[in-house]
Amino acid sequence: MQRYSWNMSKILALFTVTATLFSSIKHHGFKTEPQFTEKYFSQTQDHFNFNTMGNGTFNQRYLITDKYWKKGYGPIFFYTGNEGNIWEFASNSGFITELAAQHSALVIFAEHRYYGKSLPFDKDSFNIPQIGLLTVEQALADYAVMITELKQQLAATDCPVIVFGGSYGGMLSVYMRLKYPNIVAGALAASAPILSTAGLGDSRQFFRDVTADFESIGPECRDAVRGAFRQLKELAEHQDYRRIQSEFSLCKPPSSAQDIHHLNGLLRNAFTMMAMLDYPYSTHFMGSMPANPVKVACETMLSGSDLLSNLRNTAGIFYNSTGLLTCFDLYSLYLECADPTGCGLGFDSLAWDYQACTEINLCYESNNVTDMFPPMAFTETDRKLYCFKRWAVVPRPDWLKTQFWGDALSTASNIIFSNGDLDPWANGGVRKSLSSSLIAVNIAGGAHHLDLRGSNDADPVSVISARKTEADLIAQWVKMEKRKEKP
Repeated sequence: MQRYSWNMSKILALFTVTATLFSSIKHHGFKTEPQFTEKYFSQTQDHFNFNTMGNGTFNQRYLITDKYWKKGYGPIFFYTGNEGNIWEFASNSGFITELAAQHSALVIFAEHRYYGKSLPFDKDSFNIPQIGLLTVEQALADYAVMITELKQQLAATDCPVIVFGGSYGGMLSVYMRLKYPNIVAGALAASAPILSTAGLGDSRQFFRDVTADFESIGPECRDAVRGAFRQLKELAEHQDYRRIQSEFSLCKPPSSAQDIHHLNGLLRNAFTMMAMLDYPYSTHFMGSMPANPVKVACETMLSGSDLLSNLRNTAGIFYNSTGLLTCFDLYSLYLECADPTGCGLGFDSLAWDYQACTEINLCYESNNVTDMFPPMAFTETDRKLYCFKRWAVVPRPDWLKTQFWGDALSTASNIIFSNGDLDPWANGGVRKSLSSSLIAVNIAGGAHHLDLRGSNDADPVSVISARKTEADLIAQWVKMEKRKEKP
């Protein structure tokens, strides 16, 4: 899914126990500087078993700003953190603070257990059995407890709570509204693939939609990518590993079919990331990207007759944005895991791999027929074998469908499902409104949760309109909740 933390090690060093982040956001023609303070919340390790782990607690990180808050009255906007360092989300979700300025809201970004600095067992968090407390249910309970206790501490018990999230975080926002409607008045779920990750849908959809992004620039772009992978396959079949090393500037020559498989995965991942992050301006989110990276990638793929060199340079848009790498180290730049769209690197990748082995179903494949990539299957059987070997667990492919309703959402309320049509995750989510309070917002020309980002001069009209729709709905929910509280 999304890999947020692998490029954050230097940034982490900048923050102490209490830190501030200033980011300039354009808001109705003037600049605002929302300031977040980093704090820690004493959280229960296991919410569902009173005997586990000696009733232990851990420090869960959250970021908070009351810069715009009308104390004790304004709503609370709560970001349900997902698979990465919470600062990364706070600095790339400016719409929430822009909205807070309009609504006099308190803003909280909560870090997901087992990610960033919110490690329940410190360095032992990724050992078995300690990793077993990494579940969606535990994370939701964390947020429910944190919201409830912080409202008490801040004398905000009458303040309505709206949850926000992008991608997996958007899934969590949906689940919070389903599971804790007593705590959460509404949810904005941006780019939340709640259907595909519950095993509902077509395993070919994801890489088909990545391909469609590049094809939309021109069919010749898709054909060039497919042709380059065909040439790589021919070299691999002849075991011309030195030529492959030279063409792709690899630090070491590949020496096996497994190395070639890994190279294919690394290359496919670059296209995946460029499709997800196809924003109309340059960004530094999950790496550094130029404006319109899909267009830049297609220009690179079509820049000459040497398709293999073009493929290497196109992958370099993602893996070598600084231009500082002199060679590509296959196994340090990309890790294969239970998420075929990539888990990233570092500790956060371990946590996401475990989640992809338990509750989050990510059995997506490329096949070189409906997409432009080499055939790379990842079936339920493949997942089961990998996950048992790696984590000694057997995945439950239907669990999210059972626990969090799957596509049977009609009795829920007050949820916005926003998706951009450039985002390969979009068709794994809800694209049509299900009722008057389960609203689908589709964003033409929008990449992965573009609507959560702060306003930018390069924004398409579609995302400006989407944010207006979202703001209006949230205002209605806050008003309705306040009415309920009156005697």
